[in-house]
Amino acid sequence: MVSQEISNAIIRANENLRCAIHMAVVFFLAGCDAGPDIIKISGQQLGTQYRVTVVADQPAPDDLSDQIAALIGLVDHSMSTYRDDSELTLFNGTAVNEATRISADFAEVMALSFEVWEASGYFFDPTVGPLVDLWGFGPEISLNNRVPLSEEIQSALSQTGFGSVTLESDEEGFWLIKSLNVRLDLSGIAKGHAVDIVANHLEMLALTDYLVEVGGEVRVSGNNPKGKPWRVAIETPQMMGGVEHVLELNDSSLATSGDYRNFFEFEGKRYSHLIDPRDGYPVKHSTVSSTVVMDSCAKADAWSTAFLIMGHEQAMTLANQKGIALYLIVGGSNGFEAYKSIEMESFLALAN
Repeated sequence: MVSQEISNAIIRANENLRCAIHMAVVFFLAGCDAGPDIIKISGQQLGTQYRVTVVADQPAPDDLSDQIAALIGLVDHSMSTYRDDSELTLFNGTAVNEATRISADFAEVMALSFEVWEASGYFFDPTVGPLVDLWGFGPEISLNNRVPLSEEIQSALSQTGFGSVTLESDEEGFWLIKSLNVRLDLSGIAKGHAVDIVANHLEMLALTDYLVEVGGEVRVSGNNPKGKPWRVAIETPQMMGGVEHVLELNDSSLATSGDYRNFFEFEGKRYSHLIDPRDGYPVKHSTVSSTVVMDSCAKADAWSTAFLIMGHEQAMTLANQKGIALYLIVGGSNGFEAYKSIEMESFLALAN
């Protein structure tokens, strides 16, 4: 038989144990309320810088930084114009009518490029490289700011035309064939695609609050570390930068193309690096910046290039027809003037 003193001691011990357990639970819950981890990752690939911010309310992989670098590295290995071993370079070196096997990732970007090429009225053309080189804006050729002869332009034009490239598939995968000796340059869409594959990877890991940026092209999801929509800036078209507008975005991508940093002047006339694929000459209009907001960053990247080349009147008409959020900045004698599509007006209203 247990004495009353021992019984009372057991009761007190149990009460102390329950109290200790309660305090431990309270302490654990308090630790859970400390907030999510803020993960910041940055690096350099695709000839530019990238940065990723993740608001993680659950554990992220320890090697998340390496995973992101590897994903962007795959895009670089596939679509780089500077690598001798990239898929793009290998295709550019193949003969006319020779089939080139490509990866599913490369095929996805090509399919999207064809979509925007056709929908934009052929203003987005990834084969204009010979013209870009001829005007002195390529990686190798420089004309010391001289204007090419008309016969030189016609010769370069004969080496362009995205319609001469065909994407095919079978049970073994994908391949490309060209009917003319053209070469591809996917710099107008590759960065946006890199953003998308990183964002999609974070979604797969159930990390749904993030900002991914590669070379100025951005995609966001969820909320920022303060629990509010991400704030993304439209840059002022000036050499020193600046902010034109700040948008509050959620589950959206933003891409900007501009011609205010890459041009030359010859005999009092300004020549832009943006080449009109129809006639082979730099664009003659005064649109200097094009910003597009869409779900896909790759699409926004390609469309911002197309809209910038076609000029503000045609671009605004097409953007409103297709329901695309577009913000254009046009230069004039009295400074810059902004033009907004109907869809972009809604994003600007949310930011005010």
